[in-house]
Amino acid sequence: KFVVKNNIDEIFYTLPLTNTKDIKELIDFCDKQMIRFKLVPDFRGFIFKRVNIDFFDDVPVITLREEPLRDFVNRFSKRTFDIIFSFCVLVFIFSWFYPLIAVLIKLTSKGPILFKQVRSGINNEDFVCYKFRSMVSTDESDTKQAVKGDMRITKFGNFLRRTSIDEFPQFINVLFGDMSVVGPRPHMLAHTQEYSSLINKYMVRQLVRPGITGIAQVRGYRGETKE
Repeated sequence: KFVVKNNIDEIFYTLPLTNTKDIKELIDFCDKQMIRFKLVPDFRGFIFKRVNIDFFDDVPVITLREEPLRDFVNRFSKRTFDIIFSFCVLVFIFSWFYPLIAVLIKLTSKGPILFKQVRSGINNEDFVCYKFRSMVSTDESDTKQAVKGDMRITKFGNFLRRTSIDEFPQFINVLFGDMSVVGPRPHMLAHTQEYSSLINKYMVRQLVRPGITGIAQVRGYRGETKE
């Protein structure tokens, strides 16, 4: 009577969901009165600010975070962009840029043109990440992070790192599917192991493909991690 008299247009049901008979009667009533009926489940036991509801067929399932890339259309769109963009970069820029950088690297230091390092990828699976070599070759490459004024960095390597040109070969990784253009930066295996023990929920970043650039780089956080 209250609902009809006051022209109510929405009802939020906050009582226990076990009262299925009451809920069904309310739904039928709302449908007849053109009232929108909404269920409010009790999530007070959750420590999270937000939850998401997914469905397996007709079964509602609570998820603790929103993951846009769980949707096939989003994954397809992102991967299509990665393939097209990286292919264009490799064909129209990298094809002539690589020989130029290769000559300068060879003229300024001894060692290979490309630096290959195993890093942590999606689902924490290892992959070989490509970079232009900016340091002298040492046994510390897979354990010691580059720091400001690092004596291992060559003169030309300093320019490569300052301009981020050393990351250019990672478009090969993007084309192969190991990386994406945008995503969290991949870390060396030793750092992934170290940070995962120090930082809460650190491994959540491994649920997506690592990227050439990510939100940290966009916000100006790049280079050495001091703390």
